Amino acid sequence: MISDTFAHIGIGRMTVSEIAARLRVGRSAVYEMLEAGIIPGIRVGRRWIVTRHAFELWERTCGTCSAPSTSLPVN
Repeated sequence: MISDTFAHIGIGRMTVSEIAARLRVGRSAVYEMLEAGIIPGIRVGRRWIVTRHAFELWERTCGTCSAPSTSLPVN
């Protein structure tokens, strides 16, 4: 199976470091954005799973495909 072939390199997932590099922010900022629901991801225990497809869709649409409750308060 193709999924078994590429499972060891995580081709369908992105790491926090990869996301940080793409957004040009620190890893802690990525974790904050994941916690707030700004970046699409699923928390499993202490780990975050972000699929490449979901992130790239979010990135292309400037985050408009995230849940409506993910907007940050404006002070």
